[in-house]
Amino acid sequence: RPPRRLPRPLRRAAATGPGRRLLLSTPIFYANGPPHIGHLYSALLADALLRHRRLRAAGPARLCTGTDEHGLKIQQAAAAAGTSPAELCERVSGLFRQALTQAGVAYTDFTRTSEPRHQRAVRHFWGALRDGGVLYKGSYEGWYCTPEESFLPESQLAEGTDAQGRPCKVSLETGHEVHWTKEENYMFRLSAFRDPLQNWLRDNPRAIFPDHFYQCVLRWLDEDLPDLSVSRERNRLQWGIPVPSDPTQIIYVWVDALVNYLSVVGYPESHGAWWPAVHHIVGKDILKFHALYWPALLLAAGLEPPERILVHSHWTVRGQKMSKSLGNVVDPSVCMGQYGVDGFRYFLLRQGVPERDCDYYDEKVVKLVNSELADALGGLLNRSTAPSINPSNTYPCFSEPCFPKVLDSREARGTGRACAEDYKLVAAVASLPVQVDSYFEGFQIYKALECIAQCVRQTNGFFQRHRPWKLDRRDAVEQLWLDTILHITLECLRVYGTLLQPVVPHMADKLLSRLAVGPGERRLSGLTFLARYDGKPCPFEGRQLGPDTGILFHRLGKLETMKKRKQEAQVPDKQL
Repeated sequence: RPPRRLPRPLRRAAATGPGRRLLLSTPIFYANGPPHIGHLYSALLADALLRHRRLRAAGPARLCTGTDEHGLKIQQAAAAAGTSPAELCERVSGLFRQALTQAGVAYTDFTRTSEPRHQRAVRHFWGALRDGGVLYKGSYEGWYCTPEESFLPESQLAEGTDAQGRPCKVSLETGHEVHWTKEENYMFRLSAFRDPLQNWLRDNPRAIFPDHFYQCVLRWLDEDLPDLSVSRERNRLQWGIPVPSDPTQIIYVWVDALVNYLSVVGYPESHGAWWPAVHHIVGKDILKFHALYWPALLLAAGLEPPERILVHSHWTVRGQKMSKSLGNVVDPSVCMGQYGVDGFRYFLLRQGVPERDCDYYDEKVVKLVNSELADALGGLLNRSTAPSINPSNTYPCFSEPCFPKVLDSREARGTGRACAEDYKLVAAVASLPVQVDSYFEGFQIYKALECIAQCVRQTNGFFQRHRPWKLDRRDAVEQLWLDTILHITLECLRVYGTLLQPVVPHMADKLLSRLAVGPGERRLSGLTFLARYDGKPCPFEGRQLGPDTGILFHRLGKLETMKKRKQEAQVPDKQL
């Protein structure tokens, strides 16, 4: 039978506007094992978006993360380790907090699903579903995958072999073994929400991004939409939240976990101050749970779906999926010790492309961060502030006769001392803040970093082209041109340092401090470039530079040395 009531058409919260609130969320990470780089990548995407928003002064923002601590997988992992589920979760949750803190993830909220405030929210949410008439008790049977904590249809299965080499059914996507399970559960009338979900997506074409994943969800809605099992029998699963008024059943772990996005903002009393102005950052493997089941559950409970669901793909290691059995799971803590926190943050956000899987290997990290951070950016700062070329240690003056303004950089023919390439550089850097802002808003951080790296290369070309170290300081005209070259170079560096703050906060702080850019001068809102070129005063001109902060980013050593350090840093895994 249909639910007693279907949701009314939604009025969406304002998507833009100064001062509006925004909640950014990562998935809550499953507490059956330590963090890997896939977990960190989700968190770094959310962290960079949060930092970028704060630098734009776009309004109050929060970042929530946490650990998912219920379910059969944790129950089994604790039994195998000879400990209790609570003790296992306490330890693994601490590992996630430690890794996120080490990576500089500026989360404001860390939710554990074992917390009383969360369990209270889950029970209330269940009551809202029950009161809406969307739950019924029925016999359910199907192929259950314990590692994924979900039932899988035949279309998502393949033939495989178990640990003893015997033929078995496995998940097509993950290769995990599945088992035929039959039990009496509470079911959610997902089939009744096809039209409301299609209407939601049609009215909000940017609700799921990138578009490839949006189209994927639309295709799912055109397929069979069976009702969803939302509880497990307690004799199979004890570690979870009991169904209110039915102690024989445990609330399904995914329903429990998804409600964390509400419990963190005070559901059921005070969530309205933040919900639905929420952007979920999730991996593609949990897209169906977040883009199909979660919005349907919210609609059934009388709530609006989240404003946006931002989806990213996976990390492979030398072309292979990360797996404990292959021994290729990448420990983010070891990588941060090896490449530096900012070096590893930069690599993941520069190389990670949400639309497709990305490949990790050590040589790639070394090559990228040495080239773009140590050599291109660090070398440029070092050369332009060296005592031999800037003995006064100041932000030199700009000379308009040396670099006169032209109306169109493409038509510049080299007036004054500047050439056409120099005008192209000025035009590129002047447009960079808007470009970077657009890419952050479009969840394409890697493209923002690509643009910055290209401009850094152009600036190095400018500096090398004019060879300021060859100019004669005793000649007043040459001194003006030398000062102008340094002024333009430092202005470029100031823009790069400001724009890189969300990605490499410590290194950006080091760069901006060297240029004597104060804390109140580092905002993205109102960021200007080369004001003197437009005939306006430059607040930095003539200012004493900050103290020498040393090498901006130390070059990474030879790979053999790095591998040795990595092996020394690794601690043998304890059984989980």
